[in-house]
Amino acid sequence: MAILEHLEPKPVFHFFEALCGIPHGSRNTRQISDWLVEFARSRGLDCARDERNNVIIRKAAAPGYADAAPVILQGHMDMVCEKAPDCALDMEREGLRLAVDGDTVYALGTTLGGDDGIAVAMALALLDDPALPHPPLECVFTVDEEIGMLGAQALDCSVLAGRRMINIDSEEEGIFTVSCAGGRVVQCTVPVRRAAFDGAGLRLEVSGLTGGHSGAEIHKGRANASILLGRILYALSKRTALRLCAVSGGLKDNAIPISAAAELRAADAAAAQALCGEMREALRGEYALTDPALEVTLSGCTPEPAMDEDSTRRVLTLLLCAPNGVQAMSPDIPELVQTSLNLGILQTGAEAVEAMFCVRSSVESQKLLLTDRLECLSAGLGGKIEISGDYPGWAYRRQSPLRELMTEVFTEQYGRPPVVSAIHAGLECGLFSGKLPGLDCVSIGPDMRDIHTFRERLYIASVGRTWRLLLETLRRMTD
Repeated sequence: MAILEHLEPKPVFHFFEALCGIPHGSRNTRQISDWLVEFARSRGLDCARDERNNVIIRKAAAPGYADAAPVILQGHMDMVCEKAPDCALDMEREGLRLAVDGDTVYALGTTLGGDDGIAVAMALALLDDPALPHPPLECVFTVDEEIGMLGAQALDCSVLAGRRMINIDSEEEGIFTVSCAGGRVVQCTVPVRRAAFDGAGLRLEVSGLTGGHSGAEIHKGRANASILLGRILYALSKRTALRLCAVSGGLKDNAIPISAAAELRAADAAAAQALCGEMREALRGEYALTDPALEVTLSGCTPEPAMDEDSTRRVLTLLLCAPNGVQAMSPDIPELVQTSLNLGILQTGAEAVEAMFCVRSSVESQKLLLTDRLECLSAGLGGKIEISGDYPGWAYRRQSPLRELMTEVFTEQYGRPPVVSAIHAGLECGLFSGKLPGLDCVSIGPDMRDIHTFRERLYIASVGRTWRLLLETLRRMTD
């Protein structure tokens, strides 16, 4: 039984529900790509797919728009797959379990993927309806946006004729995003050696944090579980002799980790337990508003072989001294984060600890500065860095006919002008702007809350209003 069939706009929620029935996490997009290709084939639409599974579907101009320039509609088909600790759903193989609560849609125990399934659903609703007025459409669905915009990086944009693009990958209605930060992923690798140590086997865990998107919510002061883990471990090392065995935290470089854990051996288990109690109370006080469910637990375990003393010291130094969070605010745009980084993934192998940071900045030189800091810290600890997923920022256009048209439509529909803004999070618009000279682009989207967490919500009425804004904008694109 369809869960969303009674919601308006019906065409949009129809395709959104169909999409949610198909697993489509990052690096797991072949099935959703096949679905898009079949959608186009069954409707006689021109379709192209590249080897990365990016899909472009074209639709000819509606009657009366033969002389209009084409417009690109763009979004990504992959989603961040996060779930509640007690959720048993296999997001690699199973579709989402949708539910409606008042004016919101959510998924039971998991992320919803409104980021960016709603873009796919709106584009398909447009492509499916022969009665809607619009210029020629080039609907571009990219893959692996959530892990570095890999699909957009690989896409051959020379096949696109449009130089106007509406990106539907924003999460706040009424805000027109017209500029974004550039970014990259920096992986720090610190080698470790193993040596026997006679101490109690313990497992330290930080959990219950709020988490969130490392671009959109980095300024909210939410705790990073891996950073707190390092802080507690360092304090513990001053209370009793210890050796680390393994550290881990986070699942995505662009998500603020909600939990992290360490296995260790400690000479004085009672002192370790007392210290963890003290740190629990101190951290709960510091993060009472942002992370009210914060928990610190210490329990017995049988850990893997311990690191030697020098390796333990170097890993503790990395976790305690690595920069994290907001580094600079924009002097030009009020309340905009200019530069930040997030320790998103922490993991331990037999011979190394790896810490993966998502670095963002709208100032290229500051992005390079943070990279240099991480490289210097890693080198000082006998390690190295690797850079991946580098993408450019999206510069603000002072002259933007598309922005002016959309502002006109929005003001008529809402009775107030939109907020024209920049965003600290990365958007594929930056990559498209770099590949399509002269591209005029605006990013919009309906209201969403707590994206990239299992608390994610998509607001139904906001989807309807955003849909009407898109339809009227396209209707007026007669030239």
